[in-house]
Amino acid sequence: MAILQLAAVILILVLLVKPLGTYIFHVFSNQPNRMDRVFGPVEKLIYGLTGLKNRAEMNWKRYTLSLILTNVILVAVSYFILRIQKGLPLNPNGIDNMEATLSFNTVISFMTNTNLQHYSGETGLSYFSQMAVIIMMMFTSAASGIVVAIAFIRGLTSKGKTLGNFFTDFVKAHTRLLIPMAIIVTLALVALKVPQTLSPTVQATTLEGGTQQIAIGPVASLVSIKHLGTNGGGFFGANSSHPFENPNPLTNVIEMLSMWCIPAALTYTFGRFARNQKQGWVIFSAMLILFVAFLSVVYTSELRGNPALNALGIDASQGSMEGKEVRFGIAQSALFTTVTTAATTGSVNNMHDTLTPLGGLVPLAQMMLNCVFGGDGVGLVNMLMYAILGVFLCGLMVGRTPEFLGRKIEAREMKLVAIAILAHPLIILAPSAIAFLTDLGKGAISNPGFHGISQVLYEYTSSAANNGSGFEGLGDNTTFWNVSTGLVMLFGRYISIVALLGVAGSLAAKQWVPETIGTFRTDTKLFAGILVGTVLIIGALTFLPALVLGPIAEHLTLLK
Repeated sequence: MAILQLAAVILILVLLVKPLGTYIFHVFSNQPNRMDRVFGPVEKLIYGLTGLKNRAEMNWKRYTLSLILTNVILVAVSYFILRIQKGLPLNPNGIDNMEATLSFNTVISFMTNTNLQHYSGETGLSYFSQMAVIIMMMFTSAASGIVVAIAFIRGLTSKGKTLGNFFTDFVKAHTRLLIPMAIIVTLALVALKVPQTLSPTVQATTLEGGTQQIAIGPVASLVSIKHLGTNGGGFFGANSSHPFENPNPLTNVIEMLSMWCIPAALTYTFGRFARNQKQGWVIFSAMLILFVAFLSVVYTSELRGNPALNALGIDASQGSMEGKEVRFGIAQSALFTTVTTAATTGSVNNMHDTLTPLGGLVPLAQMMLNCVFGGDGVGLVNMLMYAILGVFLCGLMVGRTPEFLGRKIEAREMKLVAIAILAHPLIILAPSAIAFLTDLGKGAISNPGFHGISQVLYEYTSSAANNGSGFEGLGDNTTFWNVSTGLVMLFGRYISIVALLGVAGSLAAKQWVPETIGTFRTDTKLFAGILVGTVLIIGALTFLPALVLGPIAEHLTLLK
């Protein structure tokens, strides 16, 4: 029965890939279509109000600069709101202003699509802040990632020197994709009893006769976009394990599909732009192979239970249920864990800190690879980066100039790819080492030993991968952790974006090379296998020693 649950959700995702991927292609193809009648007037109004009536095509430098400056402005406005939220409207519970370093961490977290939370949503933010900062940035950060993917795809597949217009793509990502989908999911969640209100906390009488304040608020609207935008974060501190965010198995499935559907569908969109649908299915297949392998590990590990407890003769027939909700059980908890870190969302329906060592290895490994579907847009870009690397390596082995989609892969592209590949482990491992060497870092560890290493490693991996989930035993709301993880989130988001848009711009400017009998095909099962192997080899070379010191060592210790 549990296996059927897992297979059913995966099957539904596969069925969504083609229609949603086709729709996204029509949104960004810049060709006239029927959607123009529905969304065109709204978009013209937005362009008129913002002074964007003339929207010229942009090269990669201008496209990147437009994205970064837009994000900077949104960060500045959001920081200001958090610092004065006590005096702003829609604060019925009288929540105080947010502290400076925590405000810095929060705005960086949500603008980089990370949504790492060093605060508890129901007590740290007013309703105004939840909507004007958190929900707003959930839309804009997701849109930023999606348009980066679209620009990158154009660079690989078009025959021009431009990547499109950032502002046109950014507006369309909101009006035609994220907002309509969020409305649909919000209505579905409200129908399934997820709260959506601006009323203050509800006072309830406990069984002992005392009183309890129960937090409510505009929960459904936040939950919908936090998953669709692969944002993560939660209205409540317990995130999607809270019954108001995720009350039953049906909402659990809706939330998993919401955070999974856009990253998966973008592979089909890529195939449409490339005019070769096999190219998209190869990328999707490689992602799905890695996903199923990781899901198998976490599911079997949690089903078998904790080895130390099993050795004591404790009944493990239900698996390791520590930190999990009974209404979800092992299967839906394991699937949610795998989806949320594969899609770098960060939403959790169980506490990852209580996973078995090998179960905890899975979310860590997926964030380290950062391409097993990945977040909206950036996951596809990262996998295409590995595809370029795979083509380059294969070209070197046979003594030919590597080509990908009719463009020669040369030194400039590989230097930029190397920057993106090397930056990711650097901004994870270097801060982790610093944290272990300082009392400010070590003092936050709640569980000494190998699990403590995993806690620190997970925090920085989650930040660098722009995921946002955590081993929540870590005491991370301090100046050291707020500033250090904030910087890691910044570097993790923008170094790879700038480098890979540079790759797209370089490829877009190159002459198209016609396919010959000697061209290495990238739309075959063989290349899907090469792509999976490239991802795993690069991941193992950069992260395996750190994993050995953390979850692997902890697992071996429990087997004694």
